[in-house]
Amino acid sequence: QEPFSGRILIDGIDCLDDPRQIHNRLGYLADSFGLYEDLSVRQCLTYVAWAQGCLENETDRLVNTAAERLDITERMEQKAGALSRGLKQRLAIAQSIIHQPEFLILDEPASGLDPDARFRLSNLLVRLKDDGMTLLVSSHILSELEDYATHTIVIRDGRIASQGPMDGANAATEDERLTITLVAADLRLDKVLSAGVGVSDVRLKGRTGHCRITGGEAARHDLLKSLLAAELAVVDFRVEDTRLRDTYMATLNGDSE
Repeated sequence: QEPFSGRILIDGIDCLDDPRQIHNRLGYLADSFGLYEDLSVRQCLTYVAWAQGCLENETDRLVNTAAERLDITERMEQKAGALSRGLKQRLAIAQSIIHQPEFLILDEPASGLDPDARFRLSNLLVRLKDDGMTLLVSSHILSELEDYATHTIVIRDGRIASQGPMDGANAATEDERLTITLVAADLRLDKVLSAGVGVSDVRLKGRTGHCRITGGEAARHDLLKSLLAAELAVVDFRVEDTRLRDTYMATLNGDSE
C-alpha cells in the first residue's frame, strides 16, 4: 500500500522505488516477535542469515558476530524456547542485525521485560549506537528512552506533533524539577524551599522534598546555599531527568503547536 503523501529515503534510496536495497540496509524487530522455539540459537541465526541472502561462506562469521554483540555466545546450542524472556529478546535483536544493517527499527523492545532485563537492553542499544548503527525506537516507556535517545519524535493523530534533539527537550518547559533528601525528616525544609526564589510546587514526603525551580544553575546554587545556611543535613540535591515526559505532556496539551 502506497503512502498518502511524503517519501522515505535511506542512503538516498526511495523505499518504494527499490525496496530490496532498503531491506539490505534495514533491520526490524516487531513488538510481537516470533522465534522458532524448537531450533537452537545457532540454527535460528543461521536460518535468518540465509533468509536475508547472506553468502553461505560468510554465514558462520555473521552468526558469531551477532551472538557476540548480543552476549548470547554461551547459549548457541540451547533451544530458543528454553530461553528467558530477556534472552529471547536478545536473540530476536541478533536476528534483526545478522545482516549488519545500518538502520535498526525496534517496536516496544522493552515490553514484558523485568527491570534488570530492561537495564541490560538499554546498555545493549547504547553499544549498538556507539558502533555506528542508527536506531529508531517506538516506546511508551519514556524514562527508558532517556537512557539512550538522542532525538525525539512525538506523533499525535497520525502526524508529527513535535521533533528535535534531546538537548532541546526542555524547551517546552523553562523550569526544572528538584529532589532534595535530608539525613532525617525536618519540617524546616518546607519553609526554606517555599521561600526560595523561583521555587514552586513544593512537596514533602518523609525526609525528601520535591519542587520546581526556574533560573537555571544560579537559582539552584542560591537554593542550596539557603538549605545549608539553615543547617539542614542535605545528602542529595539533584535535578530530576524528566525531559521527555515534560516534552511529551506539553505536546499533548498543545503547548508545542
